[in-house]
Amino acid sequence: MKKKFLYSALFLMGMAFTGFTATSCNDDEDGGNGGNEFDEAANLNYTPENAASWRNYSLQVAKLLQKDATTLYDSWETSFQGGDAFKKTFTEHNGGDYTSALSCIEQIIDKCVEITDEVGNSKIGDPYNKWTAGQHTEALYAVESWYSFHSRDDYSNNIRSIRNSYFNSMDSTISNYSLYNLVQKIDPALNTKVANEIESTKNAILAIPQPFRNNIGDEKVPVAQSACIALGETLDKELKAAIQNAYNNGTITDAEMDSVVSGFVYKVVLPTYKDLKEKNTALCAAVQNFYNTPSDATFEAACDAWLVARMPWEQSEAFLFGPVDILGLDPNMDSWPLDQVAIVNILNSGNFDDLNWEDGDTEDEISSSQEVRGFHTLEFLLFKDGNPRTVSAQ
Repeated sequence: MKKKFLYSALFLMGMAFTGFTATSCNDDEDGGNGGNEFDEAANLNYTPENAASWRNYSLQVAKLLQKDATTLYDSWETSFQGGDAFKKTFTEHNGGDYTSALSCIEQIIDKCVEITDEVGNSKIGDPYNKWTAGQHTEALYAVESWYSFHSRDDYSNNIRSIRNSYFNSMDSTISNYSLYNLVQKIDPALNTKVANEIESTKNAILAIPQPFRNNIGDEKVPVAQSACIALGETLDKELKAAIQNAYNNGTITDAEMDSVVSGFVYKVVLPTYKDLKEKNTALCAAVQNFYNTPSDATFEAACDAWLVARMPWEQSEAFLFGPVDILGLDPNMDSWPLDQVAIVNILNSGNFDDLNWEDGDTEDEISSSQEVRGFHTLEFLLFKDGNPRTVSAQ
């Protein structure tokens, strides 16, 4: 998730689009305590006046998501940038950034550490810190996935992506060739600690009352944040050192680590990206159906497809390296927060070229394109207050 805060621009959106309404929000109000009202600074509705543009925008974003998900899978499975598939580059580690099985395992762990930091300090910690500082409005808009009220599910799936990388499986089973079994050979106590912390961190996030946006100040929020931070420290300071020391003293071999790397690619990365490709293809079909036949039912079906397509993405965030990073596919698909002013301008103008960028564009041009596409733009267009939108203004 590429994240930067755009709150200062949110209210201006009301000046850009007919039908915007806003209510005042006093930062001293207790707006994050289960069901209390909060400021809807982006209260834009689907109306007969904007319906055609709205459906077209939704379809353009869904097509880009399908394209990016397909590119990501194909880059690992078939060919990356006109050369070998990235699975070959990573599993054979015979050049570039990956020169050994150990370097690949360190890459896997480093990315697991990164997502614990992102979930703990950005996704959970940023809204919580703003809330406790009395910046209640800013805290509300800092919550990722608040249009669908899907935040807590996203964060727990991020932790599941760590579990999958550690177990080399797509569920709670443990593969024979996994980091889990490698560490079990090195240090059984550390292995138990890592596995327990992964599970307890996921459960601490799920213990936050739903939806997170209405419960930012709940006492369970800092517990979940602390669990993420503790897990990251265990992985970074203890797990990496244990594997390095075991390799240095000959307790584990290159062949054993090669098996772990191969298992990671074939049992986790490729199945996750295949799932992402297939579910985003289904999402695009659902949005196409909404485009062709707008109704409350097709709006809701598109929302259901979004929720399904979102899961494999969130369960891939522990391995945001390789093509997803090099090709800019992470911010393409998952920039947050959105530039909602620009989204409204696109709805008004119908200029969907603003969603695309190409090599040679400036960093600002690329960022501007990425902030008006991806999962969260489609989420904004499909959901309102945690529910599917309807074909008539609410």
